[in-house]
Amino acid sequence: MFEKILIANRGEIALRIQRACRELGIKTVVVHSEADREAKYVKLADESVCIGPAPSAQSYLNVPAIISAAEVTDAEAIHPGYGFLSENADFAERVESSGFVFIGPRAETIRLMGDKVSAKDAMKAAGVPCVPGSDGALPEDPKEIIRIARAVGYPVIIKAAGGGGGRGMRVVHTEAALLNAVQMTRQEAGSFFGNPAVYMEKFLENPRHVEIQVLADEYKNAIYLGERDCSMQRRHQKVIEEAPAPHIPARLIARIGERCAEACRKIGYRGAGTFEFLYENNEFYFIEMNTRVQVEHPVTEMITGVDIVQEQIRVAAGEKLRYRQKDIVLRGHAIECRINAEDPFTFVPSPGKIEFYHPPGGPGIRVDSHIYQGYRVPSHYDSMVAKVIAYGDTREQAIRRMRIALSEMSIQGIKTNIALHQELMLDARFNEGGTSIHYLEHKLADKSEVKQ
Repeated sequence: MFEKILIANRGEIALRIQRACRELGIKTVVVHSEADREAKYVKLADESVCIGPAPSAQSYLNVPAIISAAEVTDAEAIHPGYGFLSENADFAERVESSGFVFIGPRAETIRLMGDKVSAKDAMKAAGVPCVPGSDGALPEDPKEIIRIARAVGYPVIIKAAGGGGGRGMRVVHTEAALLNAVQMTRQEAGSFFGNPAVYMEKFLENPRHVEIQVLADEYKNAIYLGERDCSMQRRHQKVIEEAPAPHIPARLIARIGERCAEACRKIGYRGAGTFEFLYENNEFYFIEMNTRVQVEHPVTEMITGVDIVQEQIRVAAGEKLRYRQKDIVLRGHAIECRINAEDPFTFVPSPGKIEFYHPPGGPGIRVDSHIYQGYRVPSHYDSMVAKVIAYGDTREQAIRRMRIALSEMSIQGIKTNIALHQELMLDARFNEGGTSIHYLEHKLADKSEVKQ
């Protein structure tokens, strides 16, 4: 096992990794920007190193500074968390070539799954079902693009091969709009991701977003830890996640879960990862794989009892998985609300000083957060400041506990989206379970029309 790990991230995930390390008896080094000098996880670390000013490009994306920090502190491994450099194959390669262990998959695996086209090809080869679409990147020939769209059937969606985070995608309903959409998406893909390649998929009308959590070691042992429903989204960004996914037959989950585990064995996957699917009419369609720990990993931890971050670390240290598939038993239900520093309905970011903070508690409540009273939320990074997780024996109990938790939670001095979550916990369709990925967008649009 490692003696010292450098955490190359910030916010609640830096604190989450730190806690896992402390439980394993591992010392931690936290790198931070000038803006995060007063963060809780910086104060709690065994060592901390300032790696640059507030902008991410000069700090959390500054690879030479991170490597240098690992060298001067004698760290053995680097945990990238999520976001920033967590799915950057060049960074993973640089970490390993510098003599450190990257806590995640190998660089070649990150490259394979980071490109949506090669990822889809790999999944098809492994028997994982994919959304019907183009066979690889779209060609330059306009006539061929039109032919492919006709074969797939409208509506279609054009996606950047190297995209993510909701960028680099356009829905096309008519042939007249097709070529312009392809051109615009290529330009956006080249600008944001440095890769202008795009591909085409059938646009499903009312799918759910369901994902399968996996763990795998370097000895080709792989398991799946059930599923999560992440359909409550706004602009392709998740707002609420839950596990297990309501109203999906267990036999279907078992079938797709085993295919995901087998895919991990075939591609030589190592570490924690998530297969993301669109689910419609009892069918799963692969969309992408995240080769890192997910923001929403706590809901899976709550229903399985598996500490995903600790298992990441153990596997990276060369240990075999401590679990077999028969060991994974799902119990109860968990729901996670992402608490963001933003207006609850206009979604305008709200950085600033937290004048008062009271986190919720009680049976089945977990709060993952790095904030405290007096903490200043910086304007330079993602607006998420906390995750509230409610666990219950049933989904109904988890929802009731979440309602209570949100009513207790108080963050003053900045705006947060707590009010939105309170409204959603009372929403009849959410309480029924099984809403599509478009539900929240439509709900917010209807509310906006009523106000006007």
